[in-house]
Amino acid sequence: MKIIDVRLRQVEGVLPTEKAIWEDRLARPLDIYAEYRDRDDHEGGVQHKDGFAITTVFLEIATDEGVDGLAGPIPRSIASIIASHLRRLLIGQDPRDSEKLWDQMHRALVHGRQGEAMMAISTVDCALWDLRAKWMQQPVYRLLGGSSRDSIPTYASMLGFSVQDMGRVRERAQYYKSLGYCGQKWFFRHGSMSGREGLKQNIELVKTLRDAVGEDYDLMFDCWQSMDVTYVLELAQAIAPYRPRWLEECVMADRLDSMRRLKDKLTIPMAGAEHEYTRWGFKRFFDAQVLDIIQPDIYWCGGLSETLKIAAAATMHDLQVVPHGHSTIATAHFTVMQSPIHTPFQEYLVKWNDIHQHFLLNPLVPENGVITVPETPGMGMALNVENIQRESLIFTP
Repeated sequence: MKIIDVRLRQVEGVLPTEKAIWEDRLARPLDIYAEYRDRDDHEGGVQHKDGFAITTVFLEIATDEGVDGLAGPIPRSIASIIASHLRRLLIGQDPRDSEKLWDQMHRALVHGRQGEAMMAISTVDCALWDLRAKWMQQPVYRLLGGSSRDSIPTYASMLGFSVQDMGRVRERAQYYKSLGYCGQKWFFRHGSMSGREGLKQNIELVKTLRDAVGEDYDLMFDCWQSMDVTYVLELAQAIAPYRPRWLEECVMADRLDSMRRLKDKLTIPMAGAEHEYTRWGFKRFFDAQVLDIIQPDIYWCGGLSETLKIAAAATMHDLQVVPHGHSTIATAHFTVMQSPIHTPFQEYLVKWNDIHQHFLLNPLVPENGVITVPETPGMGMALNVENIQRESLIFTP
């Protein structure tokens, strides 16, 4: 079997919405600068009166045996790296040689061990897993080692919901609890430079949520790299009585010394490393012993192949691995075959998954708070042509 084509399919369409899909944004590292702090900008598309207009790219790898692999969605910037740097390494190769192809891509991108270049490698790797599983007429998780459970509990990740209107916060928290989600993750709106008023609002968010959902329910909170040690210590002391399951990405990803100082003082577990790449990047976190839960993103950290290696290393340190939820489908194939003690549940980004799965024929959506992994060959991904208003092949050779 040989790879004969690497296609980058740009698709466009509109996700129908009754109102703006994004209600509030999260705190960001750039918010230390006043000119960025109040910008209400969002990613993923453009809001119009009739819906959310999405333009995105899917990768398709074709073979001479008629078996194709699909991965995505990815932004155009990542697609361009696949086209300009990775396509030449793939054409003519046997797609079943997964470790060889990963190693060659990694060695070819010597200036791309992190960031968008590694995201490009990740996308190719996921497409190759889809292709190989289709060739073997098995779902991907069967190739990974089979299932450790019948279904996967999920927590609702509430990015994009209002976090400043406490009435709406309470209403949404109770509603998503009623849908069966085992917990919820909410995102702080204010970082270190928003002052005492911002800190008070962050604390009020936590208090409101705990009051809304009751004591016996998991609540997680994402700082999204937008705070410093002094701020997090004060925030954590104030919210500790509300028993968060974890605090996530308290500081920027390279600030391991800051994480160490927090880890030594906090009683709340610390999660992070969503914005880290490859087993070598994650080794820094293992060696420094600064996290309780690690969160590699399968479409960012090096693909499914690399996530398996990261997770294996994490279990040696008895850490939990709960991947960031960029791709519900790829993450489900990973999660279902992991030990439930190390990967107890899966993240489901409620609003982002409406966007990311808009062009999929069979979106993977939790029912009663749980996900059942598709039994179809491959990842279980196919494009829904009815939702594609325009399509073009981009970066063609």
